[in-house]
Amino acid sequence: MKAGDELAPLEIPITRTLIVAGAVASRDYQDVHHDAVLAREKGSPDIFMNILTTNGLVGRYITDHFGPEARLRSVRIRLGAPNYPGDTMTLTGTVTAVDGEVAEIRVTGANGLGHHVTGTVRVAVPQPAEPAEPADPAEPSKASGSSGSSGVAEASDAPGVVS
Repeated sequence: MKAGDELAPLEIPITRTLIVAGAVASRDYQDVHHDAVLAREKGSPDIFMNILTTNGLVGRYITDHFGPEARLRSVRIRLGAPNYPGDTMTLTGTVTAVDGEVAEIRVTGANGLGHHVTGTVRVAVPQPAEPAEPADPAEPSKASGSSGSSGVAEASDAPGVVS
């Protein structure tokens, strides 16, 4: 991974179920996230997605790309055009910096009205461990209880542990 790398886009259909479930899951009971009539009375053409659902979708986008070992360090987002039912939000991302195991990703989520979300995510991506050297079949197996011809147990690095 290096600066300039682009993440594959993720298309998310914006459904009423997604909007309402996200609001309920995040305990956001504002009527504009579940009641179309009240949302219209308040000037919105329909219910719309809350910021906590958007935040979760941005996090999912990053961790789906980098894998189960990836750990979000920070998510800083700003909302723009609302996500209404029937639209599709396409998340895209670009690696802007890498410092050791931590990458900074510029994320944008666009829908039919424009940019729904823009922001920056910092994610720690552990590097794969060096592969262990293959066991020599000529060596006696420590798993079988053999400790070689000396009969002396070997101490591990952990205090009080003998292998």
